[in-house]
Amino acid sequence: MDTRLDGLRAVVTAGAAGLGRAIARALVGEGATVFVGDVDERALANLPSAVKCSRVDVTDPDAVAAWLDPIAASGVGLLVNNAGVAGPTKPLEEITPGEWRRCLAVGLDAQFHCARRVIPAMKRQQSGVIVNISSTAGLFGMPYRAPYVAAKFGVIGLTKSLAMELGRHGIRVNAIAPGAITGKRMDRVIAAHAEAEGLSREEIRSLYAEGTSMGTFVDPEEIADMVVFLASARGKRISGQVISVDGHTETLYPRTLRPDRQKNRS
Repeated sequence: MDTRLDGLRAVVTAGAAGLGRAIARALVGEGATVFVGDVDERALANLPSAVKCSRVDVTDPDAVAAWLDPIAASGVGLLVNNAGVAGPTKPLEEITPGEWRRCLAVGLDAQFHCARRVIPAMKRQQSGVIVNISSTAGLFGMPYRAPYVAAKFGVIGLTKSLAMELGRHGIRVNAIAPGAITGKRMDRVIAAHAEAEGLSREEIRSLYAEGTSMGTFVDPEEIADMVVFLASARGKRISGQVISVDGHTETLYPRTLRPDRQKNRS
């Protein structure tokens, strides 16, 4: 299947590490010219030389404009809105307004800031692809992760609305909802969730896997493959969709291993 992206100018937010890095590398591998924005200067320095790197805080609309406007002036074929943070893991009443705002600023507001800078260029071209990274948390509720879940639900609403607005301009907009992704970020999420639930990290990891039909986590490269497909001509009629790459999530956070549930079942 031909998924070459030769000549495509692609923007990836938070593309210096983790999932964003895997996406940037996959796009470069298919021939795209890739522009990455991230706040982590050390990680940016370790990206392949083919990637055009900039330090940018995507929660700052002025910084986003300064980064994206010169890129968009020469055309943008793909925007991957990947930036996000895990946010706090604790009961809602213990979450501070600052923690709430920060999680939504990175996970949702930044997608608005970036999309509005590239859409005019895409309209002029009468073509373009926007891929917003949501999560299976955008499809299910989850205890102790209210800001993150709210942001990821919001991403799906933004995606659906933009697909409706932009389809007549030849612009496709989709969301990817990854499951639990292997890597350091997920390790930190598991550690925080274990502390909040009073369980071991191994038990929490088992709960995440147990909630999927395939009993598995997913690798960043598997998400990157879906981005490449959606950006390619093979995905030319796919828009307004939320595509899960997750081994089929049945329930985001099953409780069968929790001590209180075990007691009730005995």
